[in-house]
Amino acid sequence: MNAMRDTGRGFNLLVGAVLAGALLVLQGCASSNDLQKALNPDPPGVMYAAADSLMTKGKYEAAAQKFEDLDRDHPYAPEARRAIVMSAYAYYKAGKLPEAIASAQRYTTMHPGTKEAAFAHHIIASSYFDEMRTPNRDQSSTRKALKELKKLKALYPDSKYAQEADNRIRLAEDTLAASEMQVGRYYQERSNYVAAINRFKTVASEYQTTAHVEEALMRLVECYMALGIKQEAQTAAAVLGHNFPNSRWYKDAYALLQSDGLAPREDGDSWISKAWKNFPKFSLGGP
Repeated sequence: MNAMRDTGRGFNLLVGAVLAGALLVLQGCASSNDLQKALNPDPPGVMYAAADSLMTKGKYEAAAQKFEDLDRDHPYAPEARRAIVMSAYAYYKAGKLPEAIASAQRYTTMHPGTKEAAFAHHIIASSYFDEMRTPNRDQSSTRKALKELKKLKALYPDSKYAQEADNRIRLAEDTLAASEMQVGRYYQERSNYVAAINRFKTVASEYQTTAHVEEALMRLVECYMALGIKQEAQTAAAVLGHNFPNSRWYKDAYALLQSDGLAPREDGDSWISKAWKNFPKFSLGGP
Protein backbone atom coordinates (compact mmCIF):
# COMPACT_ATOMS: atom_id res chain seq x y z
CA MET A 1 0.00 0.00 0.00
CA ASN A 2 2.79 2.43 0.87
CA ALA A 3 4.45 1.67 -2.44
CA MET A 4 1.21 2.41 -4.29
CA ARG A 5 0.74 5.73 -2.45
CA ASP A 6 4.34 6.67 -3.22
CA THR A 7 3.77 5.81 -6.86
CA GLY A 8 0.58 7.97 -6.95
CA ARG A 9 2.33 10.90 -5.36
CA GLY A 10 5.14 10.60 -7.85
CA PHE A 11 2.70 10.57 -10.73
CA ASN A 12 0.93 13.68 -9.46
CA LEU A 13 4.24 15.47 -9.05
CA LEU A 14 5.19 14.51 -12.58
CA VAL A 15 1.90 15.81 -13.98
CA GLY A 16 2.30 19.05 -12.03
CA ALA A 17 5.80 19.50 -13.34
CA VAL A 18 4.65 18.95 -16.93
CA LEU A 19 1.82 21.46 -16.56
CA ALA A 20 4.11 24.01 -14.97
CA GLY A 21 6.61 23.55 -17.74
CA ALA A 22 3.91 23.99 -20.37
CA LEU A 23 2.74 27.19 -18.67
CA LEU A 24 6.26 28.56 -18.64
CA VAL A 25 6.62 27.76 -22.32
CA LEU A 26 3.35 29.56 -23.10
CA GLN A 27 4.39 32.55 -21.01
CA GLY A 28 7.73 32.58 -22.72
CA CYS A 29 6.03 32.55 -26.10
CA ALA A 30 3.75 35.43 -25.10
CA SER A 31 6.68 37.46 -23.78
CA SER A 32 8.59 36.66 -26.92
CA ASN A 33 5.68 37.79 -29.07
CA ASP A 34 5.34 41.04 -27.10
CA LEU A 35 9.06 41.67 -27.38
CA GLN A 36 8.99 40.86 -31.08
CA LYS A 37 6.08 43.26 -31.56
CA ALA A 38 7.90 46.01 -29.66
CA LEU A 39 11.09 45.50 -31.65
CA ASN A 40 9.29 45.20 -34.98
CA PRO A 41 6.06 47.26 -34.84
CA ASP A 42 3.70 47.48 -37.77
CA PRO A 43 4.47 50.17 -40.35
CA PRO A 44 3.01 53.60 -39.47
CA GLY A 45 0.53 53.50 -42.33
CA VAL A 46 -0.82 50.16 -41.18
CA MET A 47 -1.10 51.35 -37.57
CA TYR A 48 -2.88 54.54 -38.60
CA ALA A 49 -5.35 52.60 -40.75
CA ALA A 50 -6.04 50.22 -37.87
CA ALA A 51 -6.68 53.12 -35.47
CA ASP A 52 -8.89 54.84 -38.02
CA SER A 53 -10.85 51.62 -38.45
CA LEU A 54 -11.42 51.45 -34.70
CA MET A 55 -12.72 55.02 -34.82
CA THR A 56 -15.17 54.10 -37.56
CA LYS A 57 -16.44 51.21 -35.44
CA GLY A 58 -16.97 53.50 -32.46
CA LYS A 59 -14.19 51.89 -30.42
CA TYR A 60 -12.80 55.26 -29.46
CA GLU A 61 -10.67 54.40 -26.45
CA ALA A 62 -9.00 51.53 -28.31
CA ALA A 63 -8.43 53.87 -31.25
CA ALA A 64 -6.84 56.47 -28.97
CA GLN A 65 -4.44 53.89 -27.60
CA LYS A 66 -3.59 52.72 -31.13
CA PHE A 67 -2.83 56.29 -32.21
CA GLU A 68 -0.62 56.67 -29.16
CA ASP A 69 1.18 53.43 -30.06
CA LEU A 70 1.87 54.85 -33.50
CA ASP A 71 3.32 58.06 -32.06
CA ARG A 72 5.48 56.08 -29.63
CA ASP A 73 6.72 53.49 -32.13
CA HIS A 74 7.24 55.85 -35.08
CA PRO A 75 7.77 59.35 -33.61
CA TYR A 76 9.37 60.70 -36.80
CA ALA A 77 6.89 59.26 -39.29
CA PRO A 78 4.59 61.70 -41.12
CA GLU A 79 1.59 59.88 -39.64
CA ALA A 80 2.83 60.38 -36.07
CA ARG A 81 2.04 64.09 -35.89
CA ARG A 82 -1.58 63.64 -36.89
CA ALA A 83 -1.82 60.58 -34.65
CA ILE A 84 -1.33 62.83 -31.59
CA VAL A 85 -4.30 65.05 -32.39
CA MET A 86 -6.38 62.06 -33.46
CA SER A 87 -5.69 60.35 -30.14
CA ALA A 88 -7.01 63.51 -28.46
CA TYR A 89 -10.14 63.42 -30.63
CA ALA A 90 -10.66 59.72 -29.94
CA TYR A 91 -10.39 60.30 -26.19
CA TYR A 92 -12.87 63.17 -26.53
CA LYS A 93 -15.33 60.92 -28.36
CA ALA A 94 -14.85 58.29 -25.65
CA GLY A 95 -15.75 60.83 -22.97
CA LYS A 96 -12.23 60.74 -21.54
CA LEU A 97 -11.95 64.51 -21.30
CA PRO A 98 -8.79 64.86 -19.14
CA GLU A 99 -6.97 62.51 -21.53
CA ALA A 100 -8.30 64.43 -24.53
CA ILE A 101 -7.07 67.72 -23.07
CA ALA A 102 -3.64 66.29 -22.26
CA SER A 103 -3.16 64.84 -25.76
CA ALA A 104 -4.38 68.00 -27.48
CA GLN A 105 -2.16 70.21 -25.30
CA ARG A 106 0.79 68.00 -26.17
CA TYR A 107 0.04 68.58 -29.84
CA THR A 108 -0.25 72.37 -29.50
CA THR A 109 3.04 72.44 -27.58
CA MET A 110 4.94 70.29 -30.07
CA HIS A 111 3.33 71.47 -33.31
CA PRO A 112 1.99 75.03 -32.96
CA GLY A 113 0.79 76.69 -36.13
CA THR A 114 0.38 73.48 -38.12
CA LYS A 115 -2.81 72.71 -40.01
CA GLU A 116 -4.16 70.47 -37.22
CA ALA A 117 -3.38 72.99 -34.45
CA ALA A 118 -6.77 74.69 -34.71
CA PHE A 119 -8.41 71.27 -34.35
CA ALA A 120 -6.32 70.56 -31.26
CA HIS A 121 -7.34 73.88 -29.66
CA HIS A 122 -10.95 73.08 -30.58
CA ILE A 123 -10.69 69.76 -28.73
CA ILE A 124 -9.29 71.46 -25.61
CA ALA A 125 -12.01 74.12 -25.64
CA SER A 126 -14.75 71.55 -26.33
CA SER A 127 -13.58 69.34 -23.47
CA TYR A 128 -13.76 72.19 -20.98
CA PHE A 129 -17.04 73.42 -22.50
CA ASP A 130 -18.62 69.99 -22.01
CA GLU A 131 -17.66 70.13 -18.32
CA MET A 132 -19.43 73.47 -17.76
CA ARG A 133 -21.93 73.48 -14.92
CA THR A 134 -25.04 75.45 -14.10
CA PRO A 135 -24.57 78.96 -12.60
CA ASN A 136 -25.12 77.70 -9.05
CA ARG A 137 -22.17 75.30 -9.29
CA ASP A 138 -18.38 75.70 -9.47
CA GLN A 139 -17.37 77.60 -12.62
CA SER A 140 -13.74 76.50 -12.97
CA SER A 141 -14.39 74.60 -16.21
CA THR A 142 -16.43 77.50 -17.61
CA ARG A 143 -13.53 79.90 -17.05
CA LYS A 144 -11.09 77.46 -18.66
CA ALA A 145 -13.48 76.94 -21.58
CA LEU A 146 -13.80 80.70 -22.11
CA LYS A 147 -10.04 81.16 -22.02
CA GLU A 148 -9.46 78.40 -24.58
CA LEU A 149 -12.28 79.58 -26.83
CA LYS A 150 -10.84 83.10 -26.92
CA LYS A 151 -7.40 81.67 -27.64
CA LEU A 152 -8.84 79.65 -30.52
CA LYS A 153 -10.51 82.77 -31.94
CA ALA A 154 -7.36 84.86 -31.58
CA LEU A 155 -5.02 82.31 -33.14
CA TYR A 156 -7.29 80.93 -35.85
CA PRO A 157 -10.02 83.50 -36.63
CA ASP A 158 -10.58 82.06 -40.11
CA SER A 159 -10.79 78.42 -39.08
CA LYS A 160 -14.02 76.46 -39.40
CA TYR A 161 -14.16 76.28 -35.60
CA ALA A 162 -14.24 80.07 -35.12
CA GLN A 163 -17.99 80.56 -35.61
CA GLU A 164 -18.83 77.82 -33.14
CA ALA A 165 -16.33 79.39 -30.76
CA ASP A 166 -18.26 82.69 -30.98
CA ASN A 167 -21.49 81.00 -29.92
CA ARG A 168 -19.79 79.13 -27.11
CA ILE A 169 -18.06 82.28 -25.85
CA ARG A 170 -21.47 83.93 -25.50
CA LEU A 171 -22.83 80.94 -23.61
CA ALA A 172 -19.79 80.76 -21.32
CA GLU A 173 -19.91 84.48 -20.56
CA ASP A 174 -23.64 84.32 -19.88
CA THR A 175 -23.11 81.41 -17.47
CA LEU A 176 -20.34 83.25 -15.63
CA ALA A 177 -22.41 86.44 -15.45
CA ALA A 178 -25.40 84.49 -14.11
CA SER A 179 -23.17 82.94 -11.46
CA GLU A 180 -21.83 86.33 -10.38
CA MET A 181 -25.35 87.73 -10.21
CA GLN A 182 -26.55 84.85 -8.08
CA VAL A 183 -23.76 85.36 -5.55
CA GLY A 184 -24.19 89.15 -5.65
CA ARG A 185 -27.89 88.90 -4.88
CA TYR A 186 -27.08 86.54 -2.00
CA TYR A 187 -24.78 89.14 -0.44
CA GLN A 188 -27.15 92.01 -1.13
CA GLU A 189 -30.05 90.22 0.59
CA ARG A 190 -27.84 89.93 3.66
CA SER A 191 -26.85 93.62 3.53
CA ASN A 192 -23.25 92.77 2.68
CA TYR A 193 -23.21 95.53 0.11
CA VAL A 194 -19.46 95.74 -0.49
CA ALA A 195 -19.27 92.03 -1.38
CA ALA A 196 -22.37 92.39 -3.55
CA ILE A 197 -20.89 95.38 -5.39
CA ASN A 198 -17.76 93.38 -6.22
CA ARG A 199 -19.91 90.73 -7.92
CA PHE A 200 -22.12 93.17 -9.80
CA LYS A 201 -19.02 95.13 -10.79
CA THR A 202 -17.60 92.03 -12.48
CA VAL A 203 -20.74 91.67 -14.58
CA ALA A 204 -20.90 95.38 -15.43
CA SER A 205 -17.24 95.55 -16.50
CA GLU A 206 -16.49 92.10 -17.96
CA TYR A 207 -19.79 90.73 -19.26
CA GLN A 208 -21.36 93.82 -20.83
CA THR A 209 -22.91 91.94 -23.76
CA THR A 210 -24.80 89.42 -21.63
CA ALA A 211 -28.46 89.56 -20.67
CA HIS A 212 -27.48 90.11 -17.03
CA VAL A 213 -25.76 93.47 -17.33
CA GLU A 214 -28.92 95.58 -17.05
CA GLU A 215 -29.81 94.04 -13.71
CA ALA A 216 -26.18 94.32 -12.56
CA LEU A 217 -26.22 98.08 -13.15
CA MET A 218 -29.54 98.41 -11.31
CA ARG A 219 -28.21 96.39 -8.36
CA LEU A 220 -25.20 98.70 -8.25
CA VAL A 221 -27.59 101.64 -7.92
CA GLU A 222 -29.32 99.89 -5.02
CA CYS A 223 -26.11 98.93 -3.22
CA TYR A 224 -24.45 102.32 -3.63
CA MET A 225 -27.61 104.05 -2.39
CA ALA A 226 -27.71 101.73 0.64
CA LEU A 227 -24.11 102.72 1.42
CA GLY A 228 -24.77 106.40 0.83
CA ILE A 229 -22.40 106.58 -2.13
CA LYS A 230 -24.88 108.51 -4.20
CA GLN A 231 -22.57 109.76 -6.96
CA GLU A 232 -21.71 106.20 -7.97
CA ALA A 233 -25.38 105.27 -7.83
CA GLN A 234 -26.20 108.17 -10.18
CA THR A 235 -23.43 107.10 -12.57
CA ALA A 236 -24.63 103.48 -12.66
CA ALA A 237 -28.14 104.71 -13.43
CA ALA A 238 -26.87 107.07 -16.14
CA VAL A 239 -24.96 104.28 -17.86
CA LEU A 240 -27.98 102.00 -17.60
CA GLY A 241 -30.33 104.62 -19.02
CA HIS A 242 -28.03 105.62 -21.87
CA ASN A 243 -27.43 102.07 -23.07
CA PHE A 244 -30.78 100.50 -22.18
CA PRO A 245 -33.32 103.36 -22.09
CA ASN A 246 -36.33 101.04 -22.39
CA SER A 247 -35.17 98.60 -19.74
CA ARG A 248 -37.46 97.91 -16.81
CA TRP A 249 -34.30 97.93 -14.67
CA TYR A 250 -33.66 101.54 -15.68
CA LYS A 251 -37.18 102.51 -14.67
CA ASP A 252 -36.58 100.99 -11.23
CA ALA A 253 -33.17 102.70 -10.93
CA TYR A 254 -34.64 106.06 -11.96
CA ALA A 255 -37.47 105.73 -9.44
CA LEU A 256 -35.05 104.83 -6.65
CA LEU A 257 -32.92 107.92 -7.30
CA GLN A 258 -35.96 110.13 -7.64
CA SER A 259 -37.24 108.96 -4.23
CA ASP A 260 -34.14 110.60 -2.75
CA GLY A 261 -34.42 113.74 -4.86
CA LEU A 262 -31.69 112.59 -7.28
CA ALA A 263 -31.44 111.93 -11.01
CA PRO A 264 -29.06 109.87 -13.16
CA ARG A 265 -25.81 111.77 -13.72
CA GLU A 266 -22.55 110.49 -15.10
CA ASP A 267 -19.23 110.99 -13.31
CA GLY A 268 -16.37 110.65 -15.79
CA ASP A 269 -13.94 109.60 -13.05
CA SER A 270 -16.09 106.66 -11.91
CA TRP A 271 -14.91 103.14 -12.63
CA ILE A 272 -18.31 102.58 -14.23
CA SER A 273 -17.73 105.35 -16.77
CA LYS A 274 -14.26 104.07 -17.55
CA ALA A 275 -15.51 100.51 -17.98
CA TRP A 276 -18.18 101.63 -20.44
CA LYS A 277 -16.44 104.38 -22.38
CA ASN A 278 -15.53 102.03 -25.26
CA PHE A 279 -18.88 100.29 -25.32
CA PRO A 280 -20.57 101.10 -28.69
CA LYS A 281 -23.61 102.92 -27.28
CA PHE A 282 -21.90 104.77 -24.47
CA SER A 283 -20.31 108.21 -24.46
CA LEU A 284 -18.73 110.09 -21.59
CA GLY A 285 -21.24 112.87 -22.03
CA GLY A 286 -23.89 110.80 -20.26
CA PRO A 287 -27.50 110.22 -21.23
